[in-house]
Amino acid sequence: MKIRNLISCALCGLTLFACSPSGGGKDREMDRFITDLMDRMTLREKLGQLNLPSGGDLVTGSVMNGELSDMIRKQEIGGFFNVKGIQKINALQHLAVEESRLKIPLLVGADVIHGYETIFPIPLALSCSWDTLAVERMARISAIEASADGINWTFSPMVDICRDARWGRIAEGNGEDPYLGSLMAKAYVRGYQGNNMQGNDEILACVKHFALYGASESGRDYNTVDMSRLRMYNEYLAPYKAAVDAGVGSIMSSFNIVDGIPATANKWLLTDLLRNEWGFGGLLVTDYNSIAEMSSHGVAPLKEASIRALQAGTDMDMVSCGFLNTLEESLKEAKVTEEQINMACRRVLEAKYKLGLFSNPYKYCDALRAKEKLYTPEHRSAARAIAAETFVLLKNDNNLLPLEQKGRIALIGPMADARNNMCGMWSMTCTPSRHRTLLEGIRAAAGDKAEILYAKGSNIYYDAETEKAATGIRPLERGDNRELLDEALRVASRSDIIVAALGECAEMSGESASRTSLEIPDAQQDLLKALV
Repeated sequence: MKIRNLISCALCGLTLFACSPSGGGKDREMDRFITDLMDRMTLREKLGQLNLPSGGDLVTGSVMNGELSDMIRKQEIGGFFNVKGIQKINALQHLAVEESRLKIPLLVGADVIHGYETIFPIPLALSCSWDTLAVERMARISAIEASADGINWTFSPMVDICRDARWGRIAEGNGEDPYLGSLMAKAYVRGYQGNNMQGNDEILACVKHFALYGASESGRDYNTVDMSRLRMYNEYLAPYKAAVDAGVGSIMSSFNIVDGIPATANKWLLTDLLRNEWGFGGLLVTDYNSIAEMSSHGVAPLKEASIRALQAGTDMDMVSCGFLNTLEESLKEAKVTEEQINMACRRVLEAKYKLGLFSNPYKYCDALRAKEKLYTPEHRSAARAIAAETFVLLKNDNNLLPLEQKGRIALIGPMADARNNMCGMWSMTCTPSRHRTLLEGIRAAAGDKAEILYAKGSNIYYDAETEKAATGIRPLERGDNRELLDEALRVASRSDIIVAALGECAEMSGESASRTSLEIPDAQQDLLKALV
């Protein structure tokens, strides 16, 4: 897309948004409501709305007595994430609505990336379908399930363009093409947010990571990005712009540096481009601890980093507590203005208003929905059908596939019976025990018409420490390398056909999981050669 076309579209957007004093305002009623609420808020309460801690780090034992609970009662947080389960979330929302001074409800976030309890293919695979309706359906089902379990905000879609496949988070995006990425971005937003988030099964989407995160140097995560503005506009920015045009309610800034400035504190990126040029008026949240990490990278200590992030246009501080604990002093020192704090607070409150939380704080706390809407046969059927569209078949010599239900079929490989790895990367909300292994699935499909023989064949890697690092939180039982290979060859010699189940574990791609090499791991390469 030409730069001039992007700018002309942005100017149209400015015309649409300019009439709203709140920057992304839904209507005058919302503006009046939030203005009245903010007039009654103390500075500390306003800063609390800008604070987004990880509940998973704070909720221990009874949620009523945890550190997070005390922060809610004192109105020191605007929301939380990483808490799963309708009962826990309902209890925390109850504290905000019943035991705090102004009864401001909470945003409840989660990384719902490719399904909630019902798991779909990873986003990179979904993009291979080129089916925007299927992706929208996936996001719709994800929203139905997440909202039934108390979640009202998903940190998805990730629309970063990536052209170095060593970058682990390429698995979470739509690949290298800005046109396809734009189509998918719109589909995700429509699926998650539905009819402007009016229903109790529609949630706030958060497009990430703004911006250019997938263009990191050498495919290394959290790394520098350096490119011309021409390349930004023509190759990388289009999917973010498409999400804004589709009405995405929130955006997450990225970890990387752009033009020598961290994206979290980059005023050109967050205000000049995103807000002024594109007309985005929604909520802008940081990535995990990224304000505090500016100190780790030698940019600025927490207090100064918080000033820079707020001045750049950031509304909500994820995890670092910099806004909550430093901006009051910075305001006294005239390094930030009350207007900047008020604008950030207003955008957080607007997001809650648009979700309908002020009119019904328990909109997403219906325990009956949690029993009826999670992992349903209908959702699993949809996931199965969508998965079939995502497979990429490179070659099918002599029409070997689909396999006939006859004879002896050998299923060999360390991923053949790996239940805890079936859900793929970024699937913390799934329940592995509910999912079949590949071995169980093939045996069920074959029935009594074919004999299925199985052997693990190899470890993921020869080296145990390398495998431990690769498998992370989803380890697999190891065996003796020689014995595993010998068993595989015995099974193969008795079979009519071999299905080799090889490749990556779930944790070998995703965040903080970049690879120096994309080849099949060493032990599995040797297994494949031996089977051939």
